[in-house]
Parts: sequence; structure tokens; C-alpha cells
Amino acid sequence: MPQSALVIIDVQERLFAAMDAERRDGVIANLKILGAAARRLGVPAVLTEQYPKGLGRTLPELRALLGDLAPLEKTAFSCAGAPGFTARLRGLGAERVVLCGMEAHVCVLLTALDLLAAGVPVTVAADAVCSRTAARLELGLAQARQAGAVVSATETIVFQWLGTSDHEAFREVSTLLK
Repeated sequence: MPQSALVIIDVQERLFAAMDAERRDGVIANLKILGAAARRLGVPAVLTEQYPKGLGRTLPELRALLGDLAPLEKTAFSCAGAPGFTARLRGLGAERVVLCGMEAHVCVLLTALDLLAAGVPVTVAADAVCSRTAARLELGLAQARQAGAVVSATETIVFQWLGTSDHEAFREVSTLLK
């Protein structure tokens, strides 16, 4: 698989509290799986925070998994509109981007659309994104798919990163999925 980068979008305290309550636990569990697997497998990551002064910082339990990864603060809804984002992705050598976070129909979708327009293949981890309502989530995922993004599952993405059960980290990473 081409070099991936994981982009974790705006998983912030006040924003997370406003998300669809029925999805929050599953989404945070999958975000943690993606973050831990990426770190273990050497998949580079970018973390963004939308206006942290108003929306708070990244959830502490997710932050703890990401080590010293500095968040890119932004006010643009698309990460691609944030100063330094595109340069950071280029610097990571990312040929494909995996998106997760909030909200599916705003920041995740607009980032996907901008990356796709720039010729960067995008995968959206459907079970690691959320919106305030289920209807908005579904609209965001549908629009991303219509624009050419691959809409996938956390488990599928992790196994793509592994590539084979012969991978030296297979046992360790596969336990994240249980």
C-alpha cells in the first residue's frame, strides 16, 4: 500500500460533547485504535484542532496515545485551508490520506474534497467519524464517496497498513481490534 498519513480532525472536548450520543463511544474507540496502530506501524499522523480557544483541546485519552504530536490549530473548516497543513502532509511523504474525526459533513468532508481536488487519494474511516446527527453523518459520508473518497472501516484500514499476517507487529496490532 502507498505511504499513508492519518489525519485526526478536531476531536476536541466541547465539540465531542455535542456529537451524536449513540455514536460517541464507538467513535472514540476506533479513533484510539487508528492512533495506536498508526503509531506502532510508523504511519505518520497529523492532528488538527478547530479554534481550540472556543472548542477546547483534543480529548485527553486520544492525546495520550499520540505522544508529542503537536496539533495544527486552524480556523478554516477544511484542513487543507489551514496554514502549514499541505506542507506537513508533503513533508510526511503521504501518497494517500486516511481521515477521521469531526464532523463528517463539515471539516472531514471539506478536507476530503480539497485533497481529492489536489489529486490526493482519500479514505474516510466511517466508524471513526461523527456528526451531531445521524442524518448529517450519512450525508457527509455519501458526499465524500460521490466525490471519489473510499469510505472504509477502521479494521480494514489497520489490516491494509499491516499488509500481511507475517508482519512483525501483526499480533500486537491485531489485539487492538478485539
